[in-house]
Amino acid sequence: MTLRVLCIDIEGGSGGSSRSLLEVLKAIDRGQVEPEVWFRRRSSFIDRYAAIGIASRLEAGLPSFSTLRRFSRNLYAIARALYALMRMRKRLTDIADEIDKRFDLVHFNHEGLFLVARWLRKRCRAPFVMHIRTMCWGYGSPFGRWQAREILRVARECVFITENEQSSFAHAAGQGGEVTGSVIYNVVQVVDQPLDADPRIPSDGRFKVAVLSNFSWMRGIDRLLEIAQSLAHSGKTDILFVVAGVMTLPRSLPGALGAAGRCGLDLASVAMERGLADMFLFLGHVDEPDRVLAGCDALIKPTREDNPWGRDILEGLAAGLPVITYGRYDQFVENEVTGCLFSRFDAAETAQTIARLAADRTIGQRLGAAGRDRVQSLCNGPARAADLVAVWRRAAAAHR
Repeated sequence: MTLRVLCIDIEGGSGGSSRSLLEVLKAIDRGQVEPEVWFRRRSSFIDRYAAIGIASRLEAGLPSFSTLRRFSRNLYAIARALYALMRMRKRLTDIADEIDKRFDLVHFNHEGLFLVARWLRKRCRAPFVMHIRTMCWGYGSPFGRWQAREILRVARECVFITENEQSSFAHAAGQGGEVTGSVIYNVVQVVDQPLDADPRIPSDGRFKVAVLSNFSWMRGIDRLLEIAQSLAHSGKTDILFVVAGVMTLPRSLPGALGAAGRCGLDLASVAMERGLADMFLFLGHVDEPDRVLAGCDALIKPTREDNPWGRDILEGLAAGLPVITYGRYDQFVENEVTGCLFSRFDAAETAQTIARLAADRTIGQRLGAAGRDRVQSLCNGPARAADLVAVWRRAAAAHR
């Protein structure tokens, strides 16, 4: 029997969870599953889904909430989400009716949608599956524990993008480090034919380091300035950081960056003030990050979160680039095998590594080839799609 599955996308195509959902649905066996996607935000992915024969639509305004580090921020965020939920009660009632008429299962593509799932659970017969995509650093707080336990209460099954999210979630839920669910790595498409690079990236011989991320303090995007400063001090200025993402600086940041944010400046403005503008190319939001990677020689994820995985890293490896990042988990980025993995951040050490890769590009080619082979195995589309279909069928059968 073909399973009719509704997938609700929290980002609308603007982030990694949306791209991961698109890639896995491309590989789904349509003889087993008839998927449909609803976007919480306006999305350019509607055309992409239409091109592969998957129906999609905008369902704007669905509330979302994920726990944050600061207690006061959680209070503000949950108040906004609950207010949005109350305003949408009539629409959500209609959605619940439509779900029961048209779908056998609902897949929530991000844990931030748990409030919607919680509201719908009381009104829908269809089973729910929740995709846990982040290491939520608020899970140690009362808000985090509440979020994790509510997800377990409303979802028939959980899917985790790595073992790390599963462990973090289980501790928050009070499960002693263990929770029922499936670890399914994100699908990444390894393209055999080389792509045309983004035309904004100059072909000038400089060693180019890609960054695929909107600005985030926890993602460590501000660390790029420290690395560039270290390179400049050593006289190594033939490096170009190609940054794909929105670089708006939050007003709440500490120190000089927060002051810049309160003045309406972005990271590009700060780089210019520090005399580093020539070492950066800021592209803003990019719909085709693979074309950014096609014009670069390496990828860096300067994270503060000890999470050397995620969509940007997997796409960098799939593009055959060596990845530079920080943490201890080496399933994807293994030091001197598929990239350069450091246990802690040191701007000078990172700068030296980039200079070494720039001086001998055969090193990066070797690391990139190994990384490409690794994700081709671990993130294989048909295999991971089959894993997800198995979760859906198990959840549907248990619910019946």
